Amino acid sequence: MLKHRYVRLVFGFSMVVIVLLCYQYAYSLWWLALCLLVFVGLTAWGVFDIRLGYFTAVQYKRNDATTPIIALTFDDGPTPYTAEVLDLLKKYNAKATFFCIGKQVETYPELAQRIVQEGHLIGNHTFNHSNKTGFFSVVQLKQELEMTNDCLADKIGQRPKLFRPPFGVTNPSIASVVKDVAMDTIGWSIRSLDTVMGDPARVYKRITSRLRPGDIVLMHDTSALTVSVLNELLKFLQHHQFQLLTVECLLNIKGYED
Repeated sequence: MLKHRYVRLVFGFSMVVIVLLCYQYAYSLWWLALCLLVFVGLTAWGVFDIRLGYFTAVQYKRNDATTPIIALTFDDGPTPYTAEVLDLLKKYNAKATFFCIGKQVETYPELAQRIVQEGHLIGNHTFNHSNKTGFFSVVQLKQELEMTNDCLADKIGQRPKLFRPPFGVTNPSIASVVKDVAMDTIGWSIRSLDTVMGDPARVYKRITSRLRPGDIVLMHDTSALTVSVLNELLKFLQHHQFQLLTVECLLNIKGYED
């Protein structure tokens, strides 16, 4: 698995070697440009593909699962659609994990409370879910996580240990903050694209065609489209005897602080 610190060391060593070769044997400086291009490309890949765990350890599925168990996760809530999602989960006796935005919890505290009361899990998804999160300083990022945890402690009486970065973006600052606040970073193995695709049938097919035991599925409790997809997805999962667990149970990790 690619790791930022190893790639950085290899890049640094390669740059020194190329500079020496250019100096002694008149190698083309294009080799320096190529080396830099490879480094930038790998780093960009690591920033946007959370499954790589390029900057920090990320859990995105249970690799040793042999029975049909999965985790459904919902980001960016709670919203008014969260109530419909919860109704469907209750109907099919399914559990899920909700990565909540702090300001949304402040707006809909009763939905956050209902999530916990009905046996689901809440994780931290920052306080504001800013489009600029990937450019935040360590101080700003830590404030985002701590504000959300404080908000949830006030509304549900629990402080989450699980964190999902907005848009799945990771970088050295996020890695530093997650380590400092002792939280686990959670990714996904299936991205539903329910906020991108406009056709529920396409979203449904995308999920069901990729589904394997141990998967963590990313969805969003923010639209009628997702509610429609979830209704059909839960029927499919019931028919194929999938058990839906919280991320805490699927990965056998702690969801909240002691």
